[in-house]
Amino acid sequence: MDQRLPLEQLSTTLRERPFAADVALAALVGLVTVVAPAQSYWGSEVPAFLLGVALVTPLAWRRRAPVPAAAVVTAAGLAELVAGTDFLLANVAALFMVYALAAYAPGWAARGGLVVGLAGAVLAALRWYASGSGEALLVTVGSIAVSVVAAWALGRVRRSRLGELAGLAERARLLEVERDQEMRLAATAERARIAREMHDVVAHSLSVVIAQADGGRYAGRADPAAATGALEAIATTGRQALTDMRALLGVLRDGTAEQYAPQPDVAAVPALVDDVRASGLDVDLLVEGEPGPMAAGPQLAAYRIVQESLTNVLKHAGPGVRAWVRLHWRPDSLELSVLDDGRGAAAAVAGEAAAGDGQGLRGMHERAQLHRGRVEAGPRAGGGWRVHAVLPIGGVR
Repeated sequence: MDQRLPLEQLSTTLRERPFAADVALAALVGLVTVVAPAQSYWGSEVPAFLLGVALVTPLAWRRRAPVPAAAVVTAAGLAELVAGTDFLLANVAALFMVYALAAYAPGWAARGGLVVGLAGAVLAALRWYASGSGEALLVTVGSIAVSVVAAWALGRVRRSRLGELAGLAERARLLEVERDQEMRLAATAERARIAREMHDVVAHSLSVVIAQADGGRYAGRADPAAATGALEAIATTGRQALTDMRALLGVLRDGTAEQYAPQPDVAAVPALVDDVRASGLDVDLLVEGEPGPMAAGPQLAAYRIVQESLTNVLKHAGPGVRAWVRLHWRPDSLELSVLDDGRGAAAAVAGEAAAGDGQGLRGMHERAQLHRGRVEAGPRAGGGWRVHAVLPIGGVR
């Protein structure tokens, strides 16, 4: 493990600095094929040393600019053919350029590099091995051509590998973007859920407290016991609201080990109606059908819709109003209705909805849609307000 570590570091460094790696390759090839045999060059008519340098130097740009580098190597090779020098070891640079074109250049340049390399194999064999037999010439052409094809094939493999790595990197980027979007959507949905819960708890509790306080203030002049009962109801409602707020805000704390009471469900609707009735609202509850198994989410939505509807009655319906809550259990759904005969509810709540500020109505619609249900709310014929909701049994998405 320790022996492989320096090699891994070197490989990582070369990947991070491709130009430096290409410069090092060009220097190494030049050292072996140009500098080492340099003493034998100077007898030529044209200094072969300069041709060797021209063949090897473009290797430093084989990844940055493969097409111009290949053009320089091709020009140097043609000059070598015309100059009449001996076969140079620096011609190995042509194989490196064929590889670079296949791996890093556009498709047309990669195909052109293969054609030029094969043509160069024929010209080199004719230039330096034409004096031999035809069989030797054929073997020479075949050997050089095989080397060119092998270099080109290795370059295509490298191109395929680079494409796979680019695809994986793009996929990782898209997954990261998708994860960030999902996190933002989840945070938005959580904020909307907390806003609905806060509105339901605060609005209902404050409405009950205000109703009890008003009733206790008027009744206290003639019946102190009634005032005491109103104060007790206010205290009970306040404590329940405080408990609900603690349970709601508890989910925002990290690492908490506290346990909270379960969320209210349909079975808690009768107690809710009793609390509202104790606040002075004449409200009746009617339950039809046999209750069926229903998920916790739709049950909480049903409870909150009833709670918000009764809160609106307390806030907007006016004095001497009567309300009805109806729960109708069907085989595949729960239908619930909240009606009142008030004279001011329709205008008040409709005005909120038209202005876009009706948090309660919007919260009811969001709760129902979350569980594939629906809510209809509007004025009743002859006065009053009507809320009708349908929640599928087992309707959690």
